[in-house]
Amino acid sequence: MTTPSTPTRGYTASKDQLFARLRRVEGQVRGVEKMVDDDRYCIDVLTQISAIQAALDKVALGLLDGHARHCMHEGAAEGRADEMAAEMMAAVGRLMKRG
Repeated sequence: MTTPSTPTRGYTASKDQLFARLRRVEGQVRGVEKMVDDDRYCIDVLTQISAIQAALDKVALGLLDGHARHCMHEGAAEGRADEMAAEMMAAVGRLMKRG
């Protein structure tokens, strides 16, 4: 009986870096929680939230880059280029919608 293999994703090679960034974001979120608990100045809290959003945007851009270079390349080889492009553009659209 063969074991199903885990698919290789565009971010597989940089997974350690991805985890490090996400742990940093997690720490930033905990810092904001503490700021709120300590009744810190609103603008200071908002500044930290903006930094968290920027860090998550960086993670998202890295994932999009990996998707474009790896997953879409594989999809194109399988004749699914249009489908993969539409899927990626929908994801970009969701990322850009804020507020």
